[in-house]
Amino acid sequence: MTHSMQRTVRNSILALIAAICLGVAPSAEARSRFDGTWDLAFVTQRGPCDPTYNFTVDVTNGIVSHPNILTFRGRVAMSGAVQASVKVGARYASGAGRLTELSGHGLWTGRSGESRCSGSWTAQRN
Repeated sequence: MTHSMQRTVRNSILALIAAICLGVAPSAEARSRFDGTWDLAFVTQRGPCDPTYNFTVDVTNGIVSHPNILTFRGRVAMSGAVQASVKVGARYASGAGRLTELSGHGLWTGRSGESRCSGSWTAQRN
């Protein structure tokens, strides 16, 4: 696999992970305490993914949105516990952690073909 293909795979995995880290239940509820804009930071601790990756997502009525993420499943419990996963083609990522009203943290794992990565994530509300 060429370096540019590896980078594309890594970026795709990390973009998928972002969605899972703030994933929510499929039903839209009234405004949740987690609604708002969140800055996400991912740190790779194992595997060939980029060392760090950052971007922003929006949570509205408990639903996470990002223009490049098409499918994901997950939820944020009333306690702030987060569990989520996403699959796009042969790429899959999952993560878990906890949100407060202002920040969050957790762990993630991902795979794309034979490539495997894992690490931690943090979130800060804007």
